[in-house]
Amino acid sequence: MTRHRATAIGFIAVLLWSLLALFTVVSAPTPPLLLNAICFSIGGALGLIWAAVTGGLPQLRAVPLQVYAFGALGLFGYHALYFSALRLAPPAQAGLIAYLWPLLIVVFSGLLPGERLRAGHLIGAALGFSGAAIIITGGDGAGFDREFLPGYAIALLCALTWAGYSVLSRRVGDAPTSSVAVFCVAAAIASWGLHFMIEETVWPQGLLGWLATIGLGLGPVGLAFYVWDIGVKRGDIQLLGISSYAAPLLSTLVLVLAGIAAPTWTLAIAAALVTGGALIAARASLKVA
Repeated sequence: MTRHRATAIGFIAVLLWSLLALFTVVSAPTPPLLLNAICFSIGGALGLIWAAVTGGLPQLRAVPLQVYAFGALGLFGYHALYFSALRLAPPAQAGLIAYLWPLLIVVFSGLLPGERLRAGHLIGAALGFSGAAIIITGGDGAGFDREFLPGYAIALLCALTWAGYSVLSRRVGDAPTSSVAVFCVAAAIASWGLHFMIEETVWPQGLLGWLATIGLGLGPVGLAFYVWDIGVKRGDIQLLGISSYAAPLLSTLVLVLAGIAAPTWTLAIAAALVTGGALIAARASLKVA
């Protein structure tokens, strides 16, 4: 596989993640943990079939248990928080806050040994969090709405979770792409168990609800992990990293086109600040490299 082809495959993940918010909204009223369980069951099954076909199953025995535990916890935590945030707050706004993770990855990376934060990192962080502040405080004149504060807080925790997971994964060690299937299966088992303990079972409603849920498991919470893993390991990781900053803009655009989010100037400015902040911070890191 050539480097350009691997990069193109990795970019498929960004396109799939731009559908995450839309499918999550359409899958309502299925509760977050049950949605997690269904999606990771599909994503895990998809991965195991792929590993069997490509001969990747024997590689799974060599992966340390702590790598499996770390990967499963990261996938489970991020998506459980993401689904919860979009159930408790307007999806476009909560999604933008959750998509602070590319910016936070760059900022957190600057805190690693041998790295340091530069002016571009701090400027990017300020812009990104300004976008989040506009969302939370109601920059369109609607004012602060306490009703959505829990959803926004969970969305921020979601971003912190994925950024922390991504940065700390450097210290856990490499694992074959097929190991992602085990991460998904483990996350599914944890989600099923917690769902039956604390949630009321509400299955997806109607054909559209089931199609959205299955679409989540096949795409943003399934195939996306595998193609992203191929891209970052065999393609141009810097180009892929920059392309991931388009995800909040694409996700917001999809919600607007679907009629789920209103095309307001506040939403547009917030999306531009979140995305622009990430790009500025990334540029600062590229200059260091």
